[in-house]
Formats: sequence, C-alpha cells, structure tokens
Amino acid sequence: MQQKKFTITNDLLASQGQRLGNYFIDLIFQYVLIFALSIIAGIILGILGIDGFSEWADSIDRLEEYLFGAIIMVLYYSITESLFSRTIGKLITKTIVVDINGEKPDSGIIIKRTFCRLIPFNHFSFLGGNTRGWHDSISNTYVVNKELFEAKKKQFYELDEIGISQE
Repeated sequence: MQQKKFTITNDLLASQGQRLGNYFIDLIFQYVLIFALSIIAGIILGILGIDGFSEWADSIDRLEEYLFGAIIMVLYYSITESLFSRTIGKLITKTIVVDINGEKPDSGIIIKRTFCRLIPFNHFSFLGGNTRGWHDSISNTYVVNKELFEAKKKQFYELDEIGISQE
C-alpha cells in the first residue's frame, strides 16, 4: 500500500504580517552585510596599500549600487534558504520555506525562487490578501508558520502510521 503524502494547506501559510516582517528584517540584515563587507574590504585594501576604495565607493552610480545590492541579495537568500530553509527574518518570525509536501526544497528550487525576487514589483505581489508572492508561486514553494506546520505534519504521519498498523 502506498503511503499518503503530506500536503501544505492554506491554514499553514505565514501571515502577511510575518511575510512583511521577513522582508524588512532581511532587508536590514542585507544592509548590515553590505556595510560590514565594505568595512572589511576597506581594511584589507588599506593593509595591502591599495588606495582608492573609498573614492570608488563614494562615486558609484545607481546602476552599480543596484547590481551590488542584487548580488548580495542573491547570495544571502540562496545560501541561507538552501542551507537552512530560513533567513534571519524567517528565523525571527518563526517561518520556514517548504515545498508542496512540506519538505526542504532543493538548492535549484531555492535559486529559482531567489532570482524570481528580482522581478520588478515582486514585493507588491502580496497585496490583495494573497500570502504567496510571485517568487513563491513561480518556484512552487511555500512559507509556512514553522510551529503549526511541524505539529500538523507530525499529526498527519502519526495518523497515517495508525492506519497502516491496523491493516
């Protein structure tokens, strides 16, 4: 007999408030990361005697600023969600990224999800009551309330095991 698979339901999805919290916490952390990397680069280049970093940093244009921010964003989300299924924001709001069956998405799916964040107006895709943004629906991933998700998944498999043992 084939074992049933757990499926994510709408009641498990993170709220709009949690999603908004994830966005702002992760954005702040990315700015902190950019600041820290800039300081470290400045110190290392200063020790090596390479001048001009601060002048370059002061003179970058909007396109360079956007590209640098996009690179940091892609690295941040790809690494944290591939390794932990969570970012700093998701850790704080107690949410997690999963696939339709409640499993950790593979790295390819996470990278697809991350690049979808670069779609213009992706941040507005949460408006109108939908808690799944474009980067969720395109990559077929879900951000769920971790505690509720784990409890419901455990209950599902415990009930499934009872049904198997009865046969």
